[in-house]
Amino acid sequence: MPTERHARRQGLTCLYRCGNACAHDEPNRSGNEYFGDVLARAVTRRGVLRAGAVLTLAAGAGSALAGSAAAVNVASPAGPDELPRGLSYKPVTPGTADAVTVPAGYRSEVVIRWGDPVVPGAPAFDFENQTPDAQAGQFGYNNDFCGLVPLRRGGGESYLMFNNHEYTIEPLMFRGYDPDKPTEEQARVGIQAHGLSVLVVERDRRTGRITPVLDETYNRRYTGTAEFVLDGPAAGSDLLKTSADDSGTRVLGTFNNCAGGVTPWGTFLTGEENVNQYFANADAVGDRVTRERLARYGFPEGESERKWERFDPRFDAAKEPNEPNRFGWIVEVDPYDPQAPPVKHTALGRFKHEGATIRLTPDGHAVAYMGDDERFEYVYKFVSDGVMKDGSSRRGREHNRCLLTSGTLYVARFTGNSPAAEIDGSGALPADRAFDGRGEWIKLAAGDQSFVEGMTAEEVYVFTRLAADRVGATKMDRPEDVEPHPHTGKVYLALTNNTDRGKAGAARTAPADEPNPRTSNAHGHVIELVEAENDAEAERFDWSILLLCGDPNDPSTYFGGFDKSQVSPITSPDNLAFDGHGNLWIATDSGQALSINDGLYGVSLEGPTRGRATLFASVPVGGECCGPVICDEFVLISVQHPGDLDDASPESPKSVFPDGPGTQPRPSVVNIWRAGEGGGPGRIGQ
Repeated sequence: MPTERHARRQGLTCLYRCGNACAHDEPNRSGNEYFGDVLARAVTRRGVLRAGAVLTLAAGAGSALAGSAAAVNVASPAGPDELPRGLSYKPVTPGTADAVTVPAGYRSEVVIRWGDPVVPGAPAFDFENQTPDAQAGQFGYNNDFCGLVPLRRGGGESYLMFNNHEYTIEPLMFRGYDPDKPTEEQARVGIQAHGLSVLVVERDRRTGRITPVLDETYNRRYTGTAEFVLDGPAAGSDLLKTSADDSGTRVLGTFNNCAGGVTPWGTFLTGEENVNQYFANADAVGDRVTRERLARYGFPEGESERKWERFDPRFDAAKEPNEPNRFGWIVEVDPYDPQAPPVKHTALGRFKHEGATIRLTPDGHAVAYMGDDERFEYVYKFVSDGVMKDGSSRRGREHNRCLLTSGTLYVARFTGNSPAAEIDGSGALPADRAFDGRGEWIKLAAGDQSFVEGMTAEEVYVFTRLAADRVGATKMDRPEDVEPHPHTGKVYLALTNNTDRGKAGAARTAPADEPNPRTSNAHGHVIELVEAENDAEAERFDWSILLLCGDPNDPSTYFGGFDKSQVSPITSPDNLAFDGHGNLWIATDSGQALSINDGLYGVSLEGPTRGRATLFASVPVGGECCGPVICDEFVLISVQHPGDLDDASPESPKSVFPDGPGTQPRPSVVNIWRAGEGGGPGRIGQ
């Protein structure tokens, strides 16, 4: 059930996605500064860095879509010709409809949903008779990140589509589910419903529709029982060995995969996030140091919520204290090579990864940006030792798949520029009308060398949170997606929210004393970061706040200096993307924090419309908007947990998306396109 700490997020999502993290004390008990404190000092100089623009997507250059507003006037005071290119759609009015709502002149259609066959031969979905074997070949539950890469074959428009299946909500998946006595069959179905999907999709250029293809060569599922390989400097460490794997290099499964990224070399990255909730009995581990390390990552006492440890001892930390260390990594999958095992990269550190996105340096080094999605956690980056090879030869692809195996791992420390006296905790702008400052990237480890006193390199990679604590990294308000702009190189950080900021307590800040724009950050914000001399390998950067989200009628909100009467209300930014015009796209995860459904927003980054945010699409009631893919002629969004409202159950579903009355809600991928002249597809946002 929603509580004050859940904000308006429904109880099932809180419980089954992150193990009710917001109802527990945050694991970070270090004395490092909070980002909110820094924000406060930062609100002084000149604010908000100038923006850049452009897109990158293996699916093709993206365009722009748009948004909408509720009781807010989102029509431009100027004519349509002066609206940002790619964002000249009529914004959607925020609401609570049980449907995907898109602008006038646009269409939406489900591409694939939970339970649809992925692997040839998989059975059709049967809600009343689910089995582990069937689910292993079907589309998993609660798809989050979505990515596309082109597939050159035949004369049509084909792609390989990649999807994360973040978590399961068993009370909505099984009729009569008893959380105290789940059956082994239910547990096994849940394990198979996690993981990843790779499948071929084809787009009809005439109609705009996108349909799955049951392809025998490329389609596959990676579930909670698939084999993954650990590589990099911590692979083989004693910290990663278990009774089932004395090599410390082979892991069964991937769980809680949240956001991700498409690499310039055509692979997909996915982040393992709230993995702590799948394990039991962390308090019963005999070794004190091991218990403390598990506590820093939020591993719970006693039984887990899903009770998987009853059927598989690897989920019992008291029996397998190193098994939890094998989760919380960035995973790389090569969609073009079904024989290549998916890899967990230890060089990128272990924490609650939201995802990872790549920027290449001019000489080809890969720089990965990452956020640790929990209250008062940190922002990281990784710079590869090797450089990317051009071309698509097998040798070149094998080389590029190793780029994230070795390099240097950093964590961010932010410093603000404003006097504390100018910040009163309300979010009011300081005298210079901007929130900004500087920062530095602090080295944690490179190869087998540790830069953290008292920790070996292996310990830095496996217990990265502890390393970041020691070097004084800056605590932030749930760092989610961290995305470099594909053309300008500026980096955008989605900070979802943190209603504990300003509350008294050992790991929180005092509301009256801490220089914060907002002492209780219920709606989150977006930061723009510019590396020194625009060099992704730099160890210093400038930063500024682009958006302080919320109801534009609330004086604590800020939209890059743009007229707030011309924007849509937006709360809890989560996933980010860019289009071909250089606009930023934001998908939200608010739990109806503003009593409106989540959605996808287009945000202008340049010129007189900088900061203009408008709603392009909203998702069904109880759902979350995830994983946007922005292309010239279509947009994909992931609709997660539709119908997750209080007292929802299979006997009393609160949504009938996507199949209509008399059906159960099913998480889905949705295609949105503009109907052009003659009924064919047009360009997005034009």
